[in-house]
Amino acid sequence: MQVRAVGVYRGPHLYSATPMVRIELDLGALEDWPTDRLPGFADRLMGDLPGLHEHGCCFGEPGGFLRRLRDGTWLGHVAEHVALELQSRAGTPVTRGKTRSVRGQPGVYNVMFAYDHEEAGRMAGRFALEILDGLLPETLRGVGGLGRVDDTPAPRREDGTVDVPAAVAQLARLLGRVGFGPTTRALVEEARRRDIPALRLDANSFVQLGTGAAQRRIRASITGESSSLAVEVASDKQLTKTLLDGAGVPVPQGSVVRTAADALAAAEDLGWPVVVKPLDGNHGRGVTLDIDSPEKLAAAFEEARSHGRRVIVEQQFRGKDYRVLVVGGEVCAVAERVPAHVTGDGRSRIADLVEAENRDPRRGEGHEKVMTRIVIDDHVRARLELAGMTPDSVPPAGEVVPLRDTANLSTGGTAIDRTLEIHPENAWLAARAAQVVGLDVAGIDMILPDITLSARQSGGGIVEVNASPGFRMHLDPSQGQPRNVARPVIDRLFPEGRNGRIPVFAVTGTNGKSTTVRMVAHIYRSLGKTVGFTTTTGIQIGDHLIAEVDASGPQSARKVLRDPTVEVAVLETARGGMLREGLGFDWCDVGAVLNVAEDHIGLKGIDSLEDLARIKSIVTESVHRNGASILNADDPLTVAMQRHAGGRIVFFSLKGGDEMPDFLRAHVADGGMAILRETQGGEDILVLHRHGEGRRLMRTADIPATLGGLAEFNVQNAMAAAAMAIAQGVEPEAVARALSGFTTSFEQCPGRLNIHDCHGIRVILDYAHNPAGLVALGKVVTGLKSRQSRAIGMISIPGDRRDEDMRLMGRVAAGLFDEIVFREDPARRGRRPGEIVALLAEGAQAAGFPPERMHRILDEYAAADLCLRLARPGDLVVLTPTEVEAMWRQVLAWVPERTPRAIEPVLRVATQGGEVELVAATADRSLVRHRDGPPSAWNRPPFPEADGGSPAGDGLLRTVRP
Repeated sequence: MQVRAVGVYRGPHLYSATPMVRIELDLGALEDWPTDRLPGFADRLMGDLPGLHEHGCCFGEPGGFLRRLRDGTWLGHVAEHVALELQSRAGTPVTRGKTRSVRGQPGVYNVMFAYDHEEAGRMAGRFALEILDGLLPETLRGVGGLGRVDDTPAPRREDGTVDVPAAVAQLARLLGRVGFGPTTRALVEEARRRDIPALRLDANSFVQLGTGAAQRRIRASITGESSSLAVEVASDKQLTKTLLDGAGVPVPQGSVVRTAADALAAAEDLGWPVVVKPLDGNHGRGVTLDIDSPEKLAAAFEEARSHGRRVIVEQQFRGKDYRVLVVGGEVCAVAERVPAHVTGDGRSRIADLVEAENRDPRRGEGHEKVMTRIVIDDHVRARLELAGMTPDSVPPAGEVVPLRDTANLSTGGTAIDRTLEIHPENAWLAARAAQVVGLDVAGIDMILPDITLSARQSGGGIVEVNASPGFRMHLDPSQGQPRNVARPVIDRLFPEGRNGRIPVFAVTGTNGKSTTVRMVAHIYRSLGKTVGFTTTTGIQIGDHLIAEVDASGPQSARKVLRDPTVEVAVLETARGGMLREGLGFDWCDVGAVLNVAEDHIGLKGIDSLEDLARIKSIVTESVHRNGASILNADDPLTVAMQRHAGGRIVFFSLKGGDEMPDFLRAHVADGGMAILRETQGGEDILVLHRHGEGRRLMRTADIPATLGGLAEFNVQNAMAAAAMAIAQGVEPEAVARALSGFTTSFEQCPGRLNIHDCHGIRVILDYAHNPAGLVALGKVVTGLKSRQSRAIGMISIPGDRRDEDMRLMGRVAAGLFDEIVFREDPARRGRRPGEIVALLAEGAQAAGFPPERMHRILDEYAAADLCLRLARPGDLVVLTPTEVEAMWRQVLAWVPERTPRAIEPVLRVATQGGEVELVAATADRSLVRHRDGPPSAWNRPPFPEADGGSPAGDGLLRTVRP
């Protein structure tokens, strides 16, 4: 077997809405060895992982997967199930997986399985492959490329096979490190049950619940509503007691001391016994109870001072230890906490009893499980010594041996639910303590003889108020009823059933995505909303461009959704990101597919238009059931997406009125929503159809971006944007007003049909990077060009497109322009210098374009400069740049030469000193050298034709060296 590639889907993707690890696995010779041909394979696998018996597989019932094993299935499918089972045994139950063959590559499979934590998913994938490899006949063993999956090898037995229990334990330890603790996990799970998204913001417990401006943040049980001042007060135990005492809440009297002598004086003043603890400690660290002598006090003082410079000596309340959880001023749960202890059996040493107690599967390291393992440390030994025992002592049967003074779960304590038993006045005192300190979520520690009796009658009171209280003693107590204490916290953060989400719009398609995104953003900005949007030119929040990058992928989408100021998110969603890791969100309110045209064919498994459509349909399949899918009714491939699209279907089309196709007419007649271009009174208008009625929205000519309706592609983009906003509840009149103010200026829509008139020349800057985009732009060129003027175009195409796409681009350009300058993308993406322009020129020549009007230049700035210098007043210059902003600056700064030099159409890429550069012959026989910056003229003597010949018939000189 060979691992060829590994990916992680972090959002909805081509195969599922569930995040998954993907391993591209080449079975090689094992393609001829399904499981039914491997003697004993199924039995040995089931022996190692008996939980696989419960996997239903395609049969949907326990034993289904075992049946597949015995009937014969491929090892990729087996690896999927093993990776899922390993994670489940390690403590994160995951169930969804898929294995699919890679088309056109026999024996190669995409093995996909769900994960709860990405690191654990990768480790499980590696371990699964190693386990299967160890079960194969020796001649078939040897799996390669495992480092692509994870760097950690599985633990081995002496015979070299994987030690599966040890592997599960190793995976569980990883989950303990990377997973959430019980409190954070409970809050995240409760949020997700409420359909509130949860985004982890660090490697620990800092979590964002919700998106954009609707988000709330938590760190364990500290929320964004928690006052930092209140948290600071709670950490100062003496100040807390002072505030509570002043509010009439019973608290133990005590003093803050710095020396052992001061501690002794305080104890004698209070009366024995006393409690000693650090002023700002937590989790019971440094706390000693039942101090009834100066000797014990001295030891307790040193223990407390090891955890803080200042120490509290206070009166000791007698009774049981209770934790009362208060959320928003209401008591939500009560637990009696019992210190770590063991019960003698008359035979076993205390150390053996502790070891037996730690075998309880509910106990784990730290906070990973509902209880913590008991550790025999210096504190335990000291506690035993006070009782006249050591870890080697054998207590009588039935004798309870306390191991610690404090009852914290983090030191091995246990919990008993007492929520229904608390006396109403005790509940009031706990709630009052939280309010006096100022905490929205607080853990109130009470020492009382009996929780069912009022503290004012029975004695006792509140000994501590804790910020960030742990939930696990309430979530899964050792005894009693579990309490869902995460619910009141989430209810408080998201009242009245709110899900913490801002509206999310996702736009995909071959062409028009960026413009449509900007139109939708413009509509919402006109309503006073702070919009975060992503395009291929960057991430913009409100009026500010915060990142100037290609931001059409999932990482950029997540940045917008994390921003606490964003009220509406509009996301350009390109093919590449969806293929790489899925969407950057779990679902969207509105998803739009503008069109599907030939682009990126032959890349990453996309071999046809149908494949491309399947990728783009991920967006509409991820629309919420209450949302809307916006589809181009003029594109059959987008129309077909309605079968699996989420929400209600909304169409837009240029074919309204008498041209309306039957399916669209039926959709409108049934009350469906659509925005159509229709002709009324001799002018084109946009008409909104919904609920069986049609109403005029606006004239197409009233949308500046359409250039009076000439830019038909922007008519479509405007219809899509209007449909998206209206489907989400924006009033049609507000949409019309906003679109009437949307232009194709560089400031509003950089790189998309930007027009600049200078020196009698009209320049169009547009990112038309594929044949379909150039065809659409060509209609504008044809409409703007007069009979007397010429159209001059700078044309290129990304280097990862197919040869036939490049030739087609050249053919399209040949039908549009009178003079063409072909240039290359700075990132050739594996192509040799000059290869792209050669293929573009080949296409243009095949279309009959005159060679003497065709130029080849690698550098886009030099190519643009040549286009501008070739132009005469009245001409139209079309520039299709890669570096949009830099090209726009070049256009704005361009000034014609006072004495124009006629440029002979003979250009050549020359190699001098190993560097590729342009050498252009001008009419005055000087050389113009183009490299990274603006061209500069070198006056040189006349130079001979290369190779002694005349200019080549294709309009190029041979290599020229001055």
